[in-house]
Amino acid sequence: MKKYIFIIILALASCIDPYEVTVEEGLQLLTIEGIITDQLGPHNIKLTRSDTYGSVFEGLIRPVAGATVIVRDDTGKVIFLTEDNENRGNYLTPASFSGEVGRSYTLQIQLSDGKVYTSLPEKLSAVPPIDNLSYQVERIPVEGEINEDSGVQFLVDLKDPADENNFYFWKKGESVHVLETRPDLYTEPPPSRAPAPKDCCEVCYKTEKTSNTAIFIAQDDNFNGLSTRLPAGFVLDNGLRFVNTFRIDISQFSISQEAYRFLRLVKQQSELSGSVFDPPPANIRGNMISLDNPDETVLGFFMAAGEVKERIYINGADLDFRQPRKIIADDCRVVEDSSINPPFDWNP
Repeated sequence: MKKYIFIIILALASCIDPYEVTVEEGLQLLTIEGIITDQLGPHNIKLTRSDTYGSVFEGLIRPVAGATVIVRDDTGKVIFLTEDNENRGNYLTPASFSGEVGRSYTLQIQLSDGKVYTSLPEKLSAVPPIDNLSYQVERIPVEGEINEDSGVQFLVDLKDPADENNFYFWKKGESVHVLETRPDLYTEPPPSRAPAPKDCCEVCYKTEKTSNTAIFIAQDDNFNGLSTRLPAGFVLDNGLRFVNTFRIDISQFSISQEAYRFLRLVKQQSELSGSVFDPPPANIRGNMISLDNPDETVLGFFMAAGEVKERIYINGADLDFRQPRKIIADDCRVVEDSSINPPFDWNP
């Protein structure tokens, strides 16, 4: 039995136009995600296979372990990646490795069954600095609901280089926020539910990787050589993140035209309303090809990019609108990835 499948690779992809593919049910598609930059590593290349039972969100994602993965530049220099033993299917460059502006890089992979895959070359371009990182509250009406959703939109100011085409991609890094809970309101588990207040702890520091709800990209057709302000990320207010202090890193990448075209296509697909009048979903192929079978559908994109990163702290009290505060009636340390100790570089 054949069916259409729809897989979105938000992290990476290419210039090849999207097209619909019919595949035998149960066939697994190799997905390759990875980016190297001019910053020190380790940089991560992730290999997975996705079962094609409808959308990727319904199927199983299996790591591809035991592969040989290298990155080769246009001078012939080879960097060998090592598989992460704790996260199978993730292959890391040495921590000392950083890409070089102006060099072109190719990803080459040999799986344990001997099959070989390669990317098209990706040139690493310089990226202008982030002159300023700011934020504003965004309120989002919810159909059928009285209360609005809201969150924080991040904005970057940059001076675009003149007389050249530039393509930008922004990505959120890890965030940390002060988590306030109410251990004094703790109750015993059902059926008792008797009050059992705890003495500790009310304040922790929670680290999380907030999901990317949208793709933030831009090309400089309308601001070539000019200073401009552009949206670079969004974090939803869940009633906990902006009660006290919130911190996040925003990375700005200078990507190739091919990577930009792919991400634009992925963005268009991800923003479809889902109505019956939408065009049918499609696989969006990247810049990876099989050397054994050029007709094999390989998903994902290997990207080389210049990168700069900025950090911002937000005092929740400074926001002009926040969601009602959620109450966690327990010791804050029971919350996943929370600690009573701040990060070593916490400096609001």
